[in-house]
Amino acid sequence: MKILRNEKGFALVLVMILAVVALMMTVAMLFMVSRGSYVSGQQKRYRTALEASRGGAEAIMDVIATRPPGMSDSLKTKLSSPTNSWGALDNSITVTPGNADRTINLGMYIVYVKVVDTVLGNTGLSTGLMKSGVVTTSPSEISGMAIPYLYTIEVLSQSTTNSTERSKLSVLYQY
Repeated sequence: MKILRNEKGFALVLVMILAVVALMMTVAMLFMVSRGSYVSGQQKRYRTALEASRGGAEAIMDVIATRPPGMSDSLKTKLSSPTNSWGALDNSITVTPGNADRTINLGMYIVYVKVVDTVLGNTGLSTGLMKSGVVTTSPSEISGMAIPYLYTIEVLSQSTTNSTERSKLSVLYQY
């Protein structure tokens, strides 16, 4: 009992406990700072990949609008007919480098684009009766916007140096 009532060394034990607490707080702070840097880096890489995906989506919308020569027959079919008449063409929503309809190289990123669904819109391709051949044509007349197709497009952008640095988008485009 005499040993337990002895106060010699109490200061040493108290300083050791405080040192361990201070060490734990320092380690926790270092961990939080390093983890924050890691998360910031991940977010920066994702935002860059997302911008590449958006660029790929803009590029395919331009292809849909202009229908340039040199398009593959499968892409022509996907852009000009509803999905149920595509036959054996792939309409799964998974886009990979092997099944993309269009590949766009954006320097540090490669963008894979795939049209997965085409639906007839609310108007046809013909605009023969717009502003002529109808009952009246006056300046106050409002004509409807032609929307012949609705396309569902899957976009995958992937870094050329790091395959885990990527972004996926699903785009609904009315043309």
